[in-house]
Amino acid sequence: MSYKGKLNFVGLTDKGLVRPNNEDAIHMDLETGLVVAADGMGGYKAGEIASGIAVEIIQESVGSGLKNVRKRIGVSDSGYSHESVLLRNAITRANEVIHDTAKSQPQCEGMGTTVVACLFYNNRVSIAHVGDSRVYRLRHGHFDQMTTDHSLLQELVARGFYTPEEARRSLNKNLVTRALGIEPTVQVDLQEDVTLLGDMYLLCTDGLHDMVADADIHLTIGTFSDNLETAARQLVKLANDNGGRDNVSVVLVKPITSFENEKKGFLERFTEWFS
Repeated sequence: MSYKGKLNFVGLTDKGLVRPNNEDAIHMDLETGLVVAADGMGGYKAGEIASGIAVEIIQESVGSGLKNVRKRIGVSDSGYSHESVLLRNAITRANEVIHDTAKSQPQCEGMGTTVVACLFYNNRVSIAHVGDSRVYRLRHGHFDQMTTDHSLLQELVARGFYTPEEARRSLNKNLVTRALGIEPTVQVDLQEDVTLLGDMYLLCTDGLHDMVADADIHLTIGTFSDNLETAARQLVKLANDNGGRDNVSVVLVKPITSFENEKKGFLERFTEWFS
């Protein structure tokens, strides 16, 4: 099922004003409904390798697995949809490949990457992430951060050592507590959302949310909600105008019509109603 004419995807990545190269990577695919943003870290160019591997493995795994997944009815034994499990397994596989590459290639030792991915299907979205790259949702004027950062700073906020405003001014923003490739296994946070027409989803690396306040991100995508390309350019411009200290990547997704699978039978619909 193609999502052309059903979903609008726009993505933009920029190296910023300080970093010599861009270690971010993004991916968008209207054929599968998959969008990904990854922020690499490591030695010279190793971050680029890690984020590139993450994007490549996730898109390959999701692309090859969707045909079988979409034949299944209801939810998996985990309680998540089969699409969500596929997305989580794809990220788990990416972690294994990055970790093995780092171990076998001396120039890649210590490399890793954050990742955030959304898989759209049947008027729903599965959201999976590791690290501090984020998903936001704008719905009916309300702007919400859907993901919770895996970072030392977020842990300190959760424990009451910092307020969210104090955290924004902290110099320790980039200390992630979870990333792909660092350990042989990784815990992937997973959630699901029902999409509504008029929603806007924003995937971004920390080069945006570290440099631009949530209120300004909200104002920008709300102002340019009818032109995602302009919204993406303005978000990157804001990050660079505020110092551009990191690579910055944004992906905007907007449902423009229903994308429910019309081939679903009554039994599947019945199962979903009561799942």
